[in-house]
Formats: sequence, C-alpha cells, structure tokens
Amino acid sequence: MSEFKTASNFYSDVLNVRAQAPLVHNITNFVVMNWNANVLLASGASPVMAHAPEEIDEMVDLAHALVLNIGTLSAEWNVSMEKALCRASRKKIPVVLDPVGAGATQFRTQTVLKLLSIASPTVIRGNASEIIALQNASISSGLRKLEDAPKGVESVHSSHAALNAAISLSSTFQCVVCVSGETDWIVGSGRKISISNGASIMTRVTGMGCAATALIAAYLAVQPDPILATLEAMTVMGVSGEIAAERSSGSGSFQPAFLDALFNLKETDLQNRMKVLEK
Repeated sequence: MSEFKTASNFYSDVLNVRAQAPLVHNITNFVVMNWNANVLLASGASPVMAHAPEEIDEMVDLAHALVLNIGTLSAEWNVSMEKALCRASRKKIPVVLDPVGAGATQFRTQTVLKLLSIASPTVIRGNASEIIALQNASISSGLRKLEDAPKGVESVHSSHAALNAAISLSSTFQCVVCVSGETDWIVGSGRKISISNGASIMTRVTGMGCAATALIAAYLAVQPDPILATLEAMTVMGVSGEIAAERSSGSGSFQPAFLDALFNLKETDLQNRMKVLEK
C-alpha cells in the first residue's frame, strides 16, 4: 500500500500532531510518567497524567486518546483503568493498552484480562514476551479458544517469533497489535507490516516502550486508521532513535538527544531513513 511507503503521508500526521496538540490521558506507571510526558510534548501532543478514580470520567471526556499502562499496579489504579476504558469505549475515544510484564505475576495478568473483558482497546502494544504471555493467558482464561492458538512461539522471544500470537490477539479482540523489538511488527485486519528502524541503545534506556505506547495514542488522536496511526508512531520512534544514537555518546546523553530528534523531526529524515515493509 502506497500510504505505508510515502514519507510525505507520514509527515502530514507529524504536522497534525504538532498543530492539533491532542490531549493524551495517561494512566501509566511511576517509572515513566515524566519521560512519557516529555516525549509527548516533544512530539507536539499535550499529556495529562491522571489516576484518581474521582476524576476519571471527566478527564476521559476531555481527552483525544487514552493510554492504559499496567507497569506499576495498585488496586485503586485498576479501578481507574477499568472506569477509563468503559468511558472511552462509550465515547469512542481511542485506547492504547500496554500490558507491561504480562505473565510475570497473576495479579498483573488478571488485570490485563479484566480490562480486555470490559472492552477491546484500539491498539495493544508490547514486547514479544508480553504479547506471547497475553495470548497464552487469554487461552487459559477462556477469552480465546485453544484451537485458535498459534503453535511454537512460546520458547522464542524475538518480535518475529511473537507474530502469530499478535495475529491471534488481533483477531480475537478486533484491534491492532504492535510487537516492538529489533523489528517492530504491526498486525490488524489481515495485514502484517514490519518496521526496521531504531537503534540498539534504545533498549538501555528505561521507558522507551512505554513512550512508544504514548506516542501511538497521540497519532491515534489525529489519524482515524489505527494501523496507519500505529505505523506512523512507531516509525517516528525508530527514526528519532537512530538520529539520537548518532548524536549521543551513551544512554545518558541519548535521552535528551531523542527528545531533540523528535522535536526537530523533518520530512527528509523520514524519506532518508524509514524502512517499512508490508508482507
């Protein structure tokens, strides 16, 4: 599809995010709140971090997109996430779910399954291990039928190895699934798209995956096609990461360099660097 190969089409939504400054409501974890807020600001979006159950309905009503990130859970935050998902679903506000550490503990896994039983998000974004664990958990919980499960991906955790799990989750919950890794995969509506941008140093900085989730939400706010919005956000992340890696000397200097690269991203950066392929 030509729209997945033309930098000008991607860059038009870079400009749309900057011009519209969509409000992204984040219910996210303590580790990444400041970083995610700065990434959203650098992209041109407007972040808000609001977790109190007492204000969730009002905040969701104001937002153009919602992020649900389970990185640092608590019972009260679970209530807030459930309320926010219900409200966003009724209001048709796009939602990105980040199942951080799915499969690590029963509480964490059950939290994600409860959210998925309430409403399907617009996008699920996670690393390979999280996507595989979530798929396995959805089988065990009865949210999926066992015969629908792909075989042979549990023991390998590259993004490519999680592709079948992502396809199954996308089909079951009727949403886009993004698997981030050395190669990012985006699946939905029978489509499989890979992005080969990024830099290895991105794995040495905490919160880059969570920032990708937040950036997807910003692009969902301006682009109605969730596959294209996810693809644009992940490409922007990868290209900005490459630029920052070239301008930094380690993980400490990489962080401000990444914000600068995102803030100053040009159409030519995408033209010269983006590596997107639809399979």
